[in-house]
Amino acid sequence: MAIQLSYDPQVQDVIKKTNEFVRDYVLPIEDEFAGDITAAGGDERRLEMRDRARAAGVFAPHAPVEYGGLGLNMSDRSPVFEAAGYSVFGPIALHIGAPDEGNVHMLAHIASDAQKEKYLAPLAAGDQRSAFAMTEPAPGAGADPSALRTAATKVDGGWKINGDKWFITGADGAGFFIIMARTAGAPGDRGGATMFLAPADTPGITVGRHINTIDKAMIGGHCEVAFRDVFVPDDDVLGEVDEGYRYAQVRLGPARMTHVMRWMGSANRAHDVALNYVAQREAFGGKLGDLGMIQQMVADNEIDLAAVRALLVQACWALDQGSNAGDETSIAKTFGAEAFSRVVDRSIQMCGGMGVSDDLPLARLQRELRPFQIYDGPSEVHRWAIAKRAVGRTKKAIAAGKVS
Repeated sequence: MAIQLSYDPQVQDVIKKTNEFVRDYVLPIEDEFAGDITAAGGDERRLEMRDRARAAGVFAPHAPVEYGGLGLNMSDRSPVFEAAGYSVFGPIALHIGAPDEGNVHMLAHIASDAQKEKYLAPLAAGDQRSAFAMTEPAPGAGADPSALRTAATKVDGGWKINGDKWFITGADGAGFFIIMARTAGAPGDRGGATMFLAPADTPGITVGRHINTIDKAMIGGHCEVAFRDVFVPDDDVLGEVDEGYRYAQVRLGPARMTHVMRWMGSANRAHDVALNYVAQREAFGGKLGDLGMIQQMVADNEIDLAAVRALLVQACWALDQGSNAGDETSIAKTFGAEAFSRVVDRSIQMCGGMGVSDDLPLARLQRELRPFQIYDGPSEVHRWAIAKRAVGRTKKAIAAGKVS
């Protein structure tokens, strides 16, 4: 089956509208508040932008149509999310930012009908935000999810959850949590995790300290969250007991790619800012953009951006075909995260002193883009997984006598 490299007129219309909405309405807000969503008004500003996005016909392009979204598949989401990501506030406005976008995707695929009405419907509408509570302080789960220590114990009618989480994006102000907790085995075991749904006002849930990070455009912060004897009824177990890691894969691959899509937009913006600067700035008897060393940086940016877009096409096609796309998503995520940092770094260099000033958005874009080499799996973990799969395939081929 051929990969479709063009978009139907409906998708092209959404791309066009998103570009116009983000550049005309969202970018001025981001610039006014230097990319800090808390300074811009947090949830109050989010709701205002949500309403404007809905009126513009670009709200929730990923969400199921029956829940008010546009129902785009992964391949069609890519250029729309990229257009939204041209502003770091764009994903908030369109309701496609982390973790809500990934949680909408997962709930649509896994949740029961009752859970969809209780949790997915208000989330997809943007009436609530959500948080995915997985990461724990050392020695708990982080890049190694098998280290999970938060425990869920079976009780009459449900489960009691106890544990500590941190770096939980969006926790402050979330309407509900998706909690990953161990229901079997011990830390270090590959299985035995279960996902639970819990309203944020459930007794025993405490959102604590905001962990101050260099990125400022994630609404609700990156927080410490404590769970103390949190009761979750059986009806709010998400999926099957002890199958949490398997279900998490429904979310992880697509969520990594939507991260790449969104930050692709930010990298495009950094490149555009630099191009605009070097095409006008006079130095050494001509325009900076006519100098060979500047042209090399421009070309390297163009190459990195084109390569990421090609990797996205391949990974999204694989996901749309029903594959878990482990290699494709790890490759696109790792290359994309590092390419984006290269693009913004070159863009800063091309703009000289202006590049590190607040007069241009480049410095703050660098602060937003750099964490992506850690978020959703550090580059080193993805490389390890890619290599492990490649070596494993070769060992199997040798054992089968297919290679000598």
